[in-house]
Amino acid sequence: MPTRELFWNIHSHWLIYPLFLASLAILIYGLMQRIKLWRIGQPDQRWDNPGKRIWSTLVELLSHRKIMREKFPGLMHLFIFWGFLVLTIGTAIVALQADFGLQLLFGNFYLVFSLAMDLAGLVTILGILMAAYRRYIQKPDRLDTIPDDGISLLLILVILITGFIAEGLRIAGIGDPWAIWSPVGLVFASIFSGMTDQSIATTFTFFWWTHLVLAFGFIAYIPYSKLFHIISGTVNHLTSSPDAGKAFSLIDLEDEKTETYGVSKLEEFSWRQLLDEDACTRCGRCQDNCPAYLSGKPLSPKEFTQGLKEYLNKVGPDLVAQFKPGTGAVHQEVAATAKDVETSGPNLIGDVIEEETLWSCTTCRSCIEQCPVKVEHVPKIVDMRRNLVLVESSFPQEVQLTFRNMENNYNPWGVGWAKRVEWAEGLDVKTIDEDQNVEYLYWVGCAGSFDERNKKVARALVTILQQAGVSFAILGTEEKCCGDSARRLGNEYLYQSLAQENIETMNGFGVKKIITHCPHCFNTLLNEYPQMGGNYEVIHHTQLIDQLLKEGKIKCSGGQGVNLTYHDSCYLGRYNNVYQAPRNILKSIPGVSLKEMERNQATSFCCGAGGGRMWMEEHTGKRINILRTEQAFATKPEVIATNCPFCLTMLEDGIKSGDESEKVKVLDLAELVYAAMK
Repeated sequence: MPTRELFWNIHSHWLIYPLFLASLAILIYGLMQRIKLWRIGQPDQRWDNPGKRIWSTLVELLSHRKIMREKFPGLMHLFIFWGFLVLTIGTAIVALQADFGLQLLFGNFYLVFSLAMDLAGLVTILGILMAAYRRYIQKPDRLDTIPDDGISLLLILVILITGFIAEGLRIAGIGDPWAIWSPVGLVFASIFSGMTDQSIATTFTFFWWTHLVLAFGFIAYIPYSKLFHIISGTVNHLTSSPDAGKAFSLIDLEDEKTETYGVSKLEEFSWRQLLDEDACTRCGRCQDNCPAYLSGKPLSPKEFTQGLKEYLNKVGPDLVAQFKPGTGAVHQEVAATAKDVETSGPNLIGDVIEEETLWSCTTCRSCIEQCPVKVEHVPKIVDMRRNLVLVESSFPQEVQLTFRNMENNYNPWGVGWAKRVEWAEGLDVKTIDEDQNVEYLYWVGCAGSFDERNKKVARALVTILQQAGVSFAILGTEEKCCGDSARRLGNEYLYQSLAQENIETMNGFGVKKIITHCPHCFNTLLNEYPQMGGNYEVIHHTQLIDQLLKEGKIKCSGGQGVNLTYHDSCYLGRYNNVYQAPRNILKSIPGVSLKEMERNQATSFCCGAGGGRMWMEEHTGKRINILRTEQAFATKPEVIATNCPFCLTMLEDGIKSGDESEKVKVLDLAELVYAAMK
């Protein structure tokens, strides 16, 4: 019978070290090549709060919180991740004992270790088989298949199987009395039990070295394959921004040195935006939750990211050749090179990414919310829109009217600015100019001021506030559009003009607290105005109403039985994580029976109005608001409750296009509470 030393001493063979170092060198070389590509991007501060970032990354990786939102692919990846993690740690422990003489594997720890390693290998194989089944048998539409996918899966599978074969041969060769603690190895050992001692030793040596070489090959293969997301995805999460898309970078429009705005060339993206492309695993979760894609528009967040990656791989190496670490002149040099490179090849906007693709985005942020590796799609799209608007003056025709209305009358509807306060006639609402000793400024917004349907919401909210004894006032004619649509449509100049005037007005009146009933205004005032000196405590009307109900300042004593479904707006929900307050309100109204739509809360489906799409026609595919209305109809509601003027308008339009227009109403939560208070 072969001795234990035969199986143990092979771990210390001198050839292991150069093989390992070679594989590590290939890994590092590949990693450095990718880092060079990222570094052609602009600076981006992503290393603040390191402790918080590391903790968040560890929690996300170990818990698989986002990935587990979909059970089958979630378990598949969980099995592979945890199995490989345990195997990696176990291999390191074996190496420490075999190569450095640390006696770790003895006693009960050895038994538990043996069992853990076998189970980890088995679980990983199960995960690989699940992945192969999903990719090659189920074939969901969102998954595309390239040779690398199969190579990666096969490589991992063969590494695991050869490892179990080697373990089985070891058990068969030495008659391990504790083999029961290596159950998978024991099964393989039974296969080799009839072999001669010499055959076992020879076969063991072959499979052990095969396993080792493949494992080292796996290490070397990482930067050149989909496996690279092990590194890039982790770094992407570590450097992610929880506020991605909530607020965009502030352009210094007065900097005379600036020759262009937005992004039209690869090197105008930040390094973190270029890292996004390598982190993307093509899992398609963003695509499965994109309202533009699902309604037949030419935007797929996955294809958008992969298109940029392909362009990075094509143009990037030429830019890297000209890159020298530094700032300013370096990027000017790169920009000059990029101009030559891109003149002879496809343009970033128009060829790589079509303009219609950029204008299809509703900025609903669902892609960012669903992405397991924190790819930030929306800021890139808005940056490219900025270039089209500010540099190329290229944008959809209907947007031109929207911009002109905002410039001339400070609202997208184009209604005379002097009529902004007419909605409040007969309500005895004070302006802040009349009384500055109030707790809140009620930011009415353009919809509440000018849209006939949403004026009713504003009046209902004012009545609630008055009955609750809330101290508030409005700006009246001094209020201008917050600029949300202008900024997301790429017109940063118009946004900053509107925002600056609003901030100067509010700061002049000493405003500290603001109530909004439009989530778009809410997000802009809360997350974007601080960039320009507008720092306020902003509360959405659903949050305030929920608070007033809890404090007993208002009470919903009326009401009648009604079947209702609730639509989470993107800018209140995914953007600002306000999900519970609106549902608390509905629970407080007698007779209301809430039935959630299939897509709700974090997976809620956009109404189609975000990102300036409120002012644009949908020329391709099915209307997004109709898709959302159909999802609401599936719950058989009498009322669709909303919290957003845009959503209310879009859902009412969706109802009018169907057969349910006489049966279903769309009401803001303020209207429901107002009716229940009577």
